[in-house]
Amino acid sequence: MMQENLFSEIASKLEAGTSLLDTVAMLLDISYDAAHRRTSLKAKLSLEESIILAKHFSISLDQLYIAQDPERVIMSKTATIASESELHHYFENSYASLAPLLAHPESSLTYSAKDLPLFYTLTGTLLAKFKIYVWLKLLHPRFHDIPFESFHPGLDVLRSAKRLGDLYESVSTTEIWDTTTINSTLKQIHFYYEAGLVSVSDAKQICNELRGLLKHLHGKIADGAKGYTLYFNELLLMNNNVLVNTPKGNRVFVPFTLLSYVSTGDVLFCEQASEYLNKQLQHSKLLNTAGEKEQHRFFNSLYSKISALEQWIDSKQLLDFN
Repeated sequence: MMQENLFSEIASKLEAGTSLLDTVAMLLDISYDAAHRRTSLKAKLSLEESIILAKHFSISLDQLYIAQDPERVIMSKTATIASESELHHYFENSYASLAPLLAHPESSLTYSAKDLPLFYTLTGTLLAKFKIYVWLKLLHPRFHDIPFESFHPGLDVLRSAKRLGDLYESVSTTEIWDTTTINSTLKQIHFYYEAGLVSVSDAKQICNELRGLLKHLHGKIADGAKGYTLYFNELLLMNNNVLVNTPKGNRVFVPFTLLSYVSTGDVLFCEQASEYLNKQLQHSKLLNTAGEKEQHRFFNSLYSKISALEQWIDSKQLLDFN
């Protein structure tokens, strides 16, 4: 079966009028009769021959094997991030992975947002700088004691981050949120402020920029902006999975550490991920068409959380007797 699938894949990659037999005979340096026996499945390819053919046509033998076992999936994963330069490469590689998928005008992206979507925190704001600060502090001990005001990420990191964020803004997007989606960001502001690593003014500006981001999204759905759909789900837990749909096939991105993710274009896996996301959507409220009252109710619940954190920061200042 694998040999048959391999030759089928090779045939699909050949230009019109090119002989499969001639190609196999030439690449394997065997006679026409020997090539015929292999392509007609009367003789088996050796492992070395299979590798030669697969390498020449950029075919994954693993994928051919997995195709026979629906319980196995081949994944790609991001490299480990333990430094600022590796974070820069993470942004660059993520862009390189997504840009070809999203280049087609009919491509779309669905984001199950357990946390504030990564792409919104890459736009050159103080909020973006703060998120990069948090990531590096958690990923590398060198940043352990550095206060936020002394943190100055390199220009290459900021540029690659912004380019990835701009890419997200250019694609048709469906997001599924809960009122807890901003919680992790608020907890990070709270934690590093209380630890004395973020100043009062910076903490309040980050809160204000987070509020500004939410108002921007609120305005998009209130104005009926094309290419952005927002659902509110209070029943199921989000997981930060991302499904990219393209006319040429789909791809799923699944997080497994703070920033790292695995991804696959496996057809069955993508279909199952799509089915689950559709179930999430079925149990969610489409805020774009929910009416002004429901839209305000959802966003006001988020604004109130930000206000509560700001009030807590103010109260800490009032109680500081030093």
